[in-house]
Amino acid sequence: MESAEHRKPEANIFTSSRILKELSQALETFYRNPESFDRAEVDKLVRQFIREMKATFQDSEWIDQILSEFTSSEKRDKLAEWLRQLPNPIDVWKKARKVIQSEEVDEYGCDPSFEMTIKPLFDFLYHKYFRVQTLGIENVPPEGRSLLVSNHSGVLPYDAAMIKIGIYNEHPARRELRFLVDDFVFHFPFLGIFMNRIGGVRACPENAERLLNHDEIVSVFPEGIKGISKPYSERYQLQRFGRGGVIRLALKTKAPIIPVAVIGAEEIHPLIYKSSILARPLGLPFIPFTPFFPLLGPLGAIPLPTKWTILFGKPIPFDQYTTRDINDGILINRETERLRSVIQEMIDRQLSERRSVFFG
Repeated sequence: MESAEHRKPEANIFTSSRILKELSQALETFYRNPESFDRAEVDKLVRQFIREMKATFQDSEWIDQILSEFTSSEKRDKLAEWLRQLPNPIDVWKKARKVIQSEEVDEYGCDPSFEMTIKPLFDFLYHKYFRVQTLGIENVPPEGRSLLVSNHSGVLPYDAAMIKIGIYNEHPARRELRFLVDDFVFHFPFLGIFMNRIGGVRACPENAERLLNHDEIVSVFPEGIKGISKPYSERYQLQRFGRGGVIRLALKTKAPIIPVAVIGAEEIHPLIYKSSILARPLGLPFIPFTPFFPLLGPLGAIPLPTKWTILFGKPIPFDQYTTRDINDGILINRETERLRSVIQEMIDRQLSERRSVFFG
């Protein structure tokens, strides 16, 4: 039998995932019947997982690929220059404290003063950390309602924040994007309130409809949890777009849909396994396992500095339909699949032009 050190990289990741599944099953047995809990078996599985992860770090080809990105002196100089431009977190926090108690919020909790105070942090992520390239910004209308539909990834909603900053920074009208946030985000301490303060709105059809009826520009991620929980092997493969809720929303509000493709976000947390069993006590949909988290503790939660591209496609109008079409299941299914195909083609086109995950 092959030792962990001599297996192929793909085998290491596969075996580690299998061990995590066995560990989850053991813990599920404990939830159902604590008396049958076999601590020795769980300890054995934990030791096996650590051993497999060490082997993965030693010989994994994709780790070598990441390291190779920084082998040339030119790329090392770029990295050094990037590190020198890091903002001082203490200064950012001092500025944020000045408006942390602001009462000037809208009905969804958005606080413009707070947004502007912490904007330098998001500008740093946008310009220096992820080095976002925005394409097709002219397809975003300067006024009126619009529904942005994008692929979803990254475990946490970095993609929504970067789309928001991109529109504000790059669009001549400096429009404010309102983005819908999955329910699970509000289970994290302070994170849900933070999302509300910077323009996020809890995801539900009623909130989206109200925003569009007020001529806001709204971004949605129809992949939902399935999008942010995709394993690394399925990156950039769009999941099912729910049950046509996005198309129904566009039909009901007469809002044009702008397809959006985000490239780079799906590598910031390479997901090798997810556990719903371990997430139950925390009220979360899953707990991610990446090559760095939870192995490196809090440091493992820092996203990798991949090079991002955000592409805005041409608007798809829906004002030619009537309210009766909202109940046309065939129309909704057809338009949902068409929208999904358009975004997938945009993603595939940008991936074919990308030369490096970290340098574009």
